Amino acid sequence: MSKSLKKAPKLREDASTMAFRIVAEATGQAPKTPDPDAGKDPAAMALGKKGGAKGGKARAAKMTKSQLAESAKKAAQARWKL
Repeated sequence: MSKSLKKAPKLREDASTMAFRIVAEATGQAPKTPDPDAGKDPAAMALGKKGGAKGGKARAAKMTKSQLAESAKKAAQARWKL
């Protein structure tokens, strides 16, 4: 099993910082927060969501019971780092 790179946890804004940013955007004192989906092709996004939603179920349906058990053990070890 290879070591995976640990991602830094996402830091959420506290309520007062978020409120200040919202008021600044509303009054025109700060630029609007960009839309995270801006510039992305909607058709490509729809295809990605469609494939991602059925991928795991389709893969599991093709696996034998022993392959499923091995995959589940590997997932548990990765989750709990046993």
